Amino acid sequence: MSPRTRTIGSSNPEYVNARVRARRAALFDEEEYRKLVRMGPSEIARFMEETEYGEEINALGSRHSGVDLIEYALHANLAKHFDDLLDWAEGRLYEFIANYLRKFDAWNVKTIIRGLYAGADQDEIESDLIRAGEFSDREIDRLLEARSIEEVVEQLDGTIFEEPLAAAYEDYEETDTLVPLENAVDRTYYEHILDNVGRVSNEPDDPVARYVEFLQAEIDFRNARNALRLARTGADIDPGEYFIEGGTLFDRREMSGLVTNRDELLTRIEESTYGNRLDEALAQLRSAESLIAFEHALDTALSAYADRLANRYPMTIASVLSFILAKEREVDNIRAIARGREAGLSSEEIEEELVIL
Repeated sequence: MSPRTRTIGSSNPEYVNARVRARRAALFDEEEYRKLVRMGPSEIARFMEETEYGEEINALGSRHSGVDLIEYALHANLAKHFDDLLDWAEGRLYEFIANYLRKFDAWNVKTIIRGLYAGADQDEIESDLIRAGEFSDREIDRLLEARSIEEVVEQLDGTIFEEPLAAAYEDYEETDTLVPLENAVDRTYYEHILDNVGRVSNEPDDPVARYVEFLQAEIDFRNARNALRLARTGADIDPGEYFIEGGTLFDRREMSGLVTNRDELLTRIEESTYGNRLDEALAQLRSAESLIAFEHALDTALSAYADRLANRYPMTIASVLSFILAKEREVDNIRAIARGREAGLSSEEIEEELVIL
């Protein structure tokens, strides 16, 4: 899918949010996840066939099976939902949604780089791609055909990622860690999107203000995640080099100290504007025993924050962004269950991988 450039008419948040509420009501709930956790991959596919994923399961069933079928169906359905958002929206609302969905261009670039780094074959990498950004299918296919990370960087010539990734490639070669490349992709995406938001007013329902507020939160939680990932690598990397500008929680200088002090990082989040609204989610951050658990808790906190914004400002883009995160979370949860069952994990182990609000 490639978002079309248009500014037809004025924004239409009332119409779009009414459609979004209907879509959100159809998302899987905790009880349905409990059912899936007890199923094998083929049973999960049959269960999905009776839900809104049925069209994708039936269309892809002749080419794929098992977990592959589930993953391709999930990502096709995700792209369809986000394409619908663009079809419904007009004016500035369309521009905001289209720009935000370019996060999947960043996702696909990072997924291909990770796959090449891990030695995965092309089919394995492709099953993890989400064709919901600005890149055309042809552009994504060219990236998939790359035989090295260096070739991926070369294929991105002419895109917003070209120069930042070329600069980060030298650090990747020196450290043999993907952190420089992944952070360069994320930083480029957020810097580009913030450059195009327009003027912010103090009006409660100002669409630009709500958009920026959400993006600032996403950047803050991304920086927190990156700080912990940098600490885990043990590589001699200056955290400030990979700081994403635009948030409100940290500055570039502070990142260096927070990388090695998780308690201080958590305290900073708890004492911020997020702390008053995310008590339960932040409690999960405190109790997280591993980096994976911590990252899941960060996802929960960001989703909870988006839901709070949507409830407080129901006639703004906040409701759309909250739905996008919720739909992503559903896809990630179903995929985690299917992969966990295929790997023989217990129900308890799989449930630890899920993000459920």
